[in-house]
Amino acid sequence: MSANISAWAIRNPLPSILFFVILTAVGLYSFSRLPITYFPPIITPLVKVMIEQSGATPTELEIEVTRRVENAVAPLTGIKKITSTIGQGKSVTNVEFELGVVSPDRAVVDVRDAVTEIRSDLPATIDEPVIERVEEAAQSVVTYAVSSPSMTVVELSWYVDDVVTRNLQGLPGVGRVERVGGADREIRIELDPDRLQALSLSATAVNESLLRTQIENSGGRSALGGREQALTTVAAAKTVPDLADQRIALSSQAAVRLGDLASVQDTVAEARSFATLDSADVVGFAVYPSQGASEVSVAGEVSRALEELGARDTDVRFSLVDDNFNYTAGNFSSAMNTLFEGAALAVVVVFLFLRDWRATIVAAVALPLSIIPTFFAIDLLGFSLNILSLLAITLVTGILVDDAIVEIENVVRHRDMGKTAWRAALDASDEIGLAVIAISATIIAVFAPVGFMSGEVGLYFREFGLTVAIAVFFSLLVARLITPVMAAYFMTGTPPAEEKRGVFILAYERLLRMSLRWRWVTVGLAAGSFTLAMFALLSLPTTFLPEEDTGRLTLSVELPPGSTLDETRAVSDEIAKRAGQIREVEGVFARAGVSITGLEDVRFAVILIDLSHKRERDRSSFAIETEIGRSLSSMPDVKLRFLNARGGRDLSFAVLGADGEAALEAANAIVEELSADQAFVDPAIDNAAMRPELKLQVQTDKASMLGVSPAAIAQTIRVSTVGDADSRLPSFTDGARQIPIRVVIDRNARDDLPTLEMLTVPSDDGAHVPLSAVVDSSFDETMSAIERLDRERRFEIGVDMADGLTSGQGMERLLQLESVRNLPEGVRFQATGDSDTESTVFESFAVAMGSGIMLVLVVLILLFGSVLAPWTILASLPLSIGGVAAGLRLSGSAISLPVVIGILMLMGIVTKNAIMLLDFAIEREAHGLSRLEAVIEACSERVRPIVMTTLAMAGGMIPSALGVGDGGEFRSPMAIAVIGGLLASTLLSLIVIPSLHLIVSGFGDRIARIFKPFLQSAEI
Repeated sequence: MSANISAWAIRNPLPSILFFVILTAVGLYSFSRLPITYFPPIITPLVKVMIEQSGATPTELEIEVTRRVENAVAPLTGIKKITSTIGQGKSVTNVEFELGVVSPDRAVVDVRDAVTEIRSDLPATIDEPVIERVEEAAQSVVTYAVSSPSMTVVELSWYVDDVVTRNLQGLPGVGRVERVGGADREIRIELDPDRLQALSLSATAVNESLLRTQIENSGGRSALGGREQALTTVAAAKTVPDLADQRIALSSQAAVRLGDLASVQDTVAEARSFATLDSADVVGFAVYPSQGASEVSVAGEVSRALEELGARDTDVRFSLVDDNFNYTAGNFSSAMNTLFEGAALAVVVVFLFLRDWRATIVAAVALPLSIIPTFFAIDLLGFSLNILSLLAITLVTGILVDDAIVEIENVVRHRDMGKTAWRAALDASDEIGLAVIAISATIIAVFAPVGFMSGEVGLYFREFGLTVAIAVFFSLLVARLITPVMAAYFMTGTPPAEEKRGVFILAYERLLRMSLRWRWVTVGLAAGSFTLAMFALLSLPTTFLPEEDTGRLTLSVELPPGSTLDETRAVSDEIAKRAGQIREVEGVFARAGVSITGLEDVRFAVILIDLSHKRERDRSSFAIETEIGRSLSSMPDVKLRFLNARGGRDLSFAVLGADGEAALEAANAIVEELSADQAFVDPAIDNAAMRPELKLQVQTDKASMLGVSPAAIAQTIRVSTVGDADSRLPSFTDGARQIPIRVVIDRNARDDLPTLEMLTVPSDDGAHVPLSAVVDSSFDETMSAIERLDRERRFEIGVDMADGLTSGQGMERLLQLESVRNLPEGVRFQATGDSDTESTVFESFAVAMGSGIMLVLVVLILLFGSVLAPWTILASLPLSIGGVAAGLRLSGSAISLPVVIGILMLMGIVTKNAIMLLDFAIEREAHGLSRLEAVIEACSERVRPIVMTTLAMAGGMIPSALGVGDGGEFRSPMAIAVIGGLLASTLLSLIVIPSLHLIVSGFGDRIARIFKPFLQSAEI
């Protein structure tokens, strides 16, 4: 049938040409509209439950809030995992559902219903739970700083919150706009504790009085004057002096002016965070793309919108201080350059072998005609141009021209017999049809299972596997429909002058005949080399992903618990100063008040160090990181950790247990043992720090006798020191703005224990009791933050590896530690971050490889109509392992995800040599030649296309192997593995496969003779 298709195309060229013209047009259109992202867009059904309780400790929140929320959502259908992060006054629970089991919208409804059912069980003092679907990406795509000589910090902050956010929020692909740094306007009422005590007032009473008086509500209606009118009650102060003149009731007969109790100031909220650029304060904003949006498109839309804003508000200046899209765009650009360079090298190889420019053009046309329609197909599937789909396209460059090379080489061979170009194309396409289909079918069979891997890992690699399979399918269509047509009508029928057989061919034939004479020895040596290759491969170090030079360093800063924001500022400024002295550093952006994991605390900071592009410097970012690390090593009492491009450390894992103390004890034992091993650098538990605490123990007997409730005590302390919960703050109206009014005691009084103890608490009979009468004060420690996973306490441990060691080697050493092997009962170990993803991905690929090999076997059995021949073809697979091991060892690369992808690709392409040899040998044997002579002739005739296609594929991957451009570190080890395996497999296949074919065929003949009598009797 394959021959008939090509023959029909040659006799009727117009339909095939028009078909590919249409495919090319729609492919180019699809390419122009495909989103450009770093990773494939994945819509994860993730729901966040955020509950705030002002002043509550993490331990208190865990017991009273988080556990109840977790227990409520745990029975829901399709939950993958539940994670909770609890900080001071805030509990955040993320509920992640299995992909494809529950829709994102249904997940939100289910979680909201579950939380609503337990709302009455939660503390009355919490803010209303905020339940929302997480729709934006985890990382911002751009961060800008805003400056204006005519605006104060407060005005700039409001400009970002109001004008900038409103203009950007509706742009296509923008998920969230978050202000970074700046200050919030606030009306602050700082009460005089002496006046409060003298008048028997509490901060809570003042706050409640303002809540009752600062109102402006519409309610009721009237028909005065014959017209219906709405009724509005107005009691709110219009100015700050008016607010200071408000009367606070002391009793039914007496009141006091607010200004006589406190200072009333129109000021800014107490700073809990800041942002600096090169040590200078900035007000900025970060833009997060929605899930699945093109990062490059979002960055472009934001840039255009800000240009318009800048043109309208001429005194406002926007400066890009951090971005993630440039590396994404650079990766796209590098991949395109690699594609063009690889294609050019593949075409050069074809020309060097064929020495016919017409034949070279015919082969070269296969590349664009295979790749461009692929863009149309992946657009229909909802894919993007990301690191994996681009990787697939760049790696199949040599493969796509493979089918066309096989076709055109056979046409040239027939043309050299004296046939016209038309007849040569007709006969050659008929002869080679089965081999071409078998080569493409095996590649598709290998990569199709990758496209259907399950789970989140499967969604990531779905685009890679299906992109390769689709591109190879179009390559097959080109080889069957376009290449024969072009060969018939474009090539000349005049053969070149006859050349003598080359020295290489003659030497190869002599070696071949000798190997066939000693076929068992040949196969035995091949088996031995495979065993050695496997030992060499397994001895190589492993890691999840090779480190990439992204032109940016991320530094996590953690000060001791109890540190102030001013201390964090001093540390971040010093880091910016020291890092800025290195010539390759272009800027240092610091964001304090939040950790890299999103935990809010003034002792955390994240420092982003922007470097010049790697092509503009003479050393890598890793060398610069080492120098900066040495420069910062002298800073005392600060934990500084450089993070990888994914925001993690080389090795990360967690210790979990229902008993938090037992889990923490086990985690400490592991860290202690890690610290004693020089292979591990700076092991640390990320969420086990204790913060100082002033504990006010209520004397319940005394409080009961005096009619004072513990709730009133807690309310008084909270309002006096930090103010009421944000949702319960009185508000001051200024035009279109609602300014919160925060009631607290004087700052100096808050920091003075005797003054705090003299604060009064209202009793049931209206009297006021000093705190010292009902509480005992003591200094203690409490958890600064708590993390939970699947309703267990989780202690995350991160560690870096010493130079020369990979994360895979580190995990092997880690699992052998005594403290890990002998965990207490109820405590378990779990890899996290890259360490967890690594094992999951490798296991998934192992399943996909096994499925691919089985599918290849089925395809080959169906195509060849034989059970034994496909096993000979599959023997090509182990022959490539030696080349993979040699390539990785020579280049110093570890076995990583790109290498696994490369090995998977080898499974599809190395079988082509055996297919071409066996297909021709079986055909020659059917024409009357002996099996030995048929094999020798097949090898002699097919050695040129085999070597040519191998070198073309290797040439197409050389630009990737060089690792030039953004993303080159990811592509390089994979291309090295593929080139090494391809060259080794080709060299060995030309010798080993013929010998193995004779052995297997002889075995098949003996089996046939044994069962022939039974088959004959069955026919009778």
